[in-house]
Amino acid sequence: MFSKKTSEATPTKGATTLISKSTEIQGDLVFSGNLMIEGKVNGNIIASDGPAHVQLLDSGEVTGEIRVPTIIINGRVRGDVYSSEHIELAERAVVDGNVHYSLIEMIKGAQVNGNLVFAKAQQAKSNGKSSEKAADLKSNSVTPIKA
Repeated sequence: MFSKKTSEATPTKGATTLISKSTEIQGDLVFSGNLMIEGKVNGNIIASDGPAHVQLLDSGEVTGEIRVPTIIINGRVRGDVYSSEHIELAERAVVDGNVHYSLIEMIKGAQVNGNLVFAKAQQAKSNGKSSEKAADLKSNSVTPIKA
């Protein structure tokens, strides 16, 4: 159920909520702490103030946006993903949407059917800095993973 890399992730302090394989949620989820998804969520997933961590397991599916600081995806997301701290796309991850990140790890086999958007590159453009500087930041932001 967990890959080696996924099990090394450090969850945030606080309660952990599990959406089991046989559960389907209709509507938006706002949470703090840890959220593990094995089932289906048809709605947006949003972290409230404070540290938050979401893990989408290989059987999990989300149809909607995910806006959480730390994200691990090993299931399917149909919507945009926004991570302000760290995102890991594990080997069975499929994202049908754009991935907005500041630090990203992609394991061999992960799929993104959309754009990878470096968050600090967007901020540089909005601050009036040149697009060349933003492109340099974007090209240096991917952390290589050895298999």
